[in-house]
Amino acid sequence: MENYITYKGIIHFDPVNKTKKHENQANWKRMALVLIDGEITEYYAWLIKKRYNLTLNKPLRGAHVSFINDSINDMLNGLKCTEQEAEVIWNSIKEKWEGVEIDIVLDLDMRSDAKHWWLNIPQDKREELHKIRKELGLGRPYWGLHMSVGYANEKNITHSEYIVNLCKQFGGNFN
Repeated sequence: MENYITYKGIIHFDPVNKTKKHENQANWKRMALVLIDGEITEYYAWLIKKRYNLTLNKPLRGAHVSFINDSINDMLNGLKCTEQEAEVIWNSIKEKWEGVEIDIVLDLDMRSDAKHWWLNIPQDKREELHKIRKELGLGRPYWGLHMSVGYANEKNITHSEYIVNLCKQFGGNFN
């Protein structure tokens, strides 16, 4: 049985670097995401807190789906072009899609590897984001398309691992 919900999101290319890691990778990496307005990550984190007494740290960029987080070399190889040509293509795709509103469908079966907690985008609901990736010469992303709900830290990772193991033991759909 499908347990899906649909949110509206806005496509955004080249988001502001939020960490030193992002800043250091900016010269060789490209990024695009779908920003989802509201406090939906907080809502799902609240559900986890109520059900499992597990407090998660918020995602750095709020509610979003990163659908491009790839090396420029991946684009060059996929497009079979020069760096300058890839930059022109990137800017063209960015101009075409920046600010476009799209539907994001999330499977409400929570997923976790104990450190991170997320909601997947079902395989058959990813076409539009994969289409944009294909326009840039990119294949499927390494990490499947998902919306991060939050993450455990050193203070609560043991409790998170316990919850995930318990859920797996009783047939949960965890990673």
